[in-house]
Amino acid sequence: MDAVDATPDAARLDAQSLTTPDVGGRPLPRHWSAEFDLDRLERWPLPASRERQAHDAADVLLVDTLAGWAADGRHPSPVAVLHDQHGAVCLPLLAQGLDVRLGLDEASATRSVRHNLDLFRDVDGRLPAGWGELTVGGVDGCTLAGARTVLMALPRALDALHLTACAVAVHAAGDVLVLGAGRDKHMSPAMNDVLARSFRTVVPGRGRSKSRALTAAHPRPDAAIPAPRSRVHRLEGLGEVTLTGGWATFGGAAADPGSRLLARTLLEHSPALPAPRSRSMRTASGLEVELPWRAPAGMPDVVDAGSGNGLLAVVAARVWPAAAVLASDQSADAVASSAATAAANGLADRITAVQDDALESLPDASVRAVVLNPPFHDATAVDPTVAHRMIGAAGRVLAPGGQLWCVWNSHLRHRPVLEAAVGPTRQVARDRTFTVTVSTRL
Repeated sequence: MDAVDATPDAARLDAQSLTTPDVGGRPLPRHWSAEFDLDRLERWPLPASRERQAHDAADVLLVDTLAGWAADGRHPSPVAVLHDQHGAVCLPLLAQGLDVRLGLDEASATRSVRHNLDLFRDVDGRLPAGWGELTVGGVDGCTLAGARTVLMALPRALDALHLTACAVAVHAAGDVLVLGAGRDKHMSPAMNDVLARSFRTVVPGRGRSKSRALTAAHPRPDAAIPAPRSRVHRLEGLGEVTLTGGWATFGGAAADPGSRLLARTLLEHSPALPAPRSRSMRTASGLEVELPWRAPAGMPDVVDAGSGNGLLAVVAARVWPAAAVLASDQSADAVASSAATAAANGLADRITAVQDDALESLPDASVRAVVLNPPFHDATAVDPTVAHRMIGAAGRVLAPGGQLWCVWNSHLRHRPVLEAAVGPTRQVARDRTFTVTVSTRL
């Protein structure tokens, strides 16, 4: 591993400029990343992948950059780590004895970090001697209050980076040191400009292993957390719909083309809410009887899986006016957006927004219909298995005879996955980019 050179006089943040610890130069007394077995980390609950690990070079650079600052005498605590998807940043810091507050927006990341932390516990559930304590929360004031050091995996979306930077500037200590890192292919000079809107000093570091760290300090006194944005859209067959999107919600307050096509298709077909079939059961005496399907108490009729800004939840509530609708998303920011959209359209009494990872909290065979515009990416990587996971979740929660209405980029060819995970699938609409299908649960 290349050596990292710590900044001279790194403990002082009142200098005119900061220099991120660079590649080469004076070697560190210790490499924190090398002292931790990153290869033990897993991507669970996301699908396993030979091509993708639970850590990358940007994670390693973040950990070693903080070690560079610590080697020059800066005491990092309290430490907050943000957007660490699988624990590749926070867990090595815990192993160094640091107490860490972890801020995450995604439910799958929370599950993954807790899972990976458990891999290091002994049979009695204890972590190794000398490890620090981990507190998991959101990217908010509880996590960031008074933090003197903030490490973050840089969000690829500039709006999400702006929201994070504002939260840090508002809630962290006045002398906070912010270290953000990412892969070169996912970074741009615009990230420096976004950080500069919240911090007076932003300095890029030299690259290492096709990754780079940015250092920010001196929060601007006028920094403020931006309010979610709202836009009014006119949708064919639906009229005006107000969408509210947080800065970390994919698509913000836009009505994306795929969701528009699915919305138009549902409104044109006006399908009846599926009536789930009875199921056969063999009694102890060998007789086969039919048991009528009954929804578990408190279950919704329809689920908008991966609800984002809540557009499809609103459409479902209009198409099925007697249905209780659940807007489910793993992003806390998206859940807040879905709830705000429901309220803006007078549907707060019929749409409930919850944070959940791939419908994990819903029982098997518990709902009548699912609407889905699945993601085609995992963080910064295009990954169809993310959509496959959502399709599988929809198949699990649908009752026999229930329907999945799904829109997807035609070139991704999800139909075999829909057939296998849900049941018979037919195309009901298509344009130059997207395909809409309806699948019936067997």
